[in-house]
Amino acid sequence: MIPNLTIPDEQEGHVGKYGSLRRTYLWENHYGLFISLMTQGKLKSHLMEIQETAQNRMEQITTEMKAAQNVTEELKASDSMMWVGRMNNIRQSAEEIVMKELIYV
Repeated sequence: MIPNLTIPDEQEGHVGKYGSLRRTYLWENHYGLFISLMTQGKLKSHLMEIQETAQNRMEQITTEMKAAQNVTEELKASDSMMWVGRMNNIRQSAEEIVMKELIYV
């Protein structure tokens, strides 16, 4: 007799950038966990949770860093190039933090 091995249905939804990065990380570095989540039907929900948490954390860090570095709408109106440079720096720093905290763990 041959066992009926099927992967359970997973929830619908979009995995997103951070979810995709997490999936790749699990595949390349924690294959056992990847397979376990997949066979239990929990991989997509895990990736969607990572995506949502990462987006929320990005917003939180960005808001905190903007306040700490005095990046305001007034700066945007008076010196837009400086504002763009600082915002790019803040976004990059926030993304590095999110990657270390949520994706590559």
